Amino acid sequence: MFSILARLRDIRLLRYGLASVGALAVDVGVFLALLSAGVAAAPASAFGYTVGIAAHWLLSSRKVFHDGLAARGRERMKQKALFVISALIGLALTTAIVGLGDQAGADPRLAKLAAIVASFILTYLIRSRVVFQRGLD
Repeated sequence: MFSILARLRDIRLLRYGLASVGALAVDVGVFLALLSAGVAAAPASAFGYTVGIAAHWLLSSRKVFHDGLAARGRERMKQKALFVISALIGLALTTAIVGLGDQAGADPRLAKLAAIVASFILTYLIRSRVVFQRGLD
């Protein structure tokens, strides 16, 4: 029984990983498209990140945590707000890790890699235990 539950959790984590890769692809794709259209880097990055969050919501709520998706209405809006908050927490963690790594003289690419791993774990935990927890009121 426990091995089956562990296997299901691992599959969910795998689906979450794939959803994260998909959302990252959307983020970077929008960013690069806007850059090539002449949009400045900072707004292009912010818009790409925003579209990436929306893509992650769609993938996560439909393919990863579908069993915890709230019904339409107030509960769904609360869930979306919590999802965005979790994304902003992940962004803050990423920024802090890269910033601290840079200040410490570390290669920023390695700091970014560490930040991606840390943010992935943190946002998965928040989303699986808070955002998509059943019975949100």
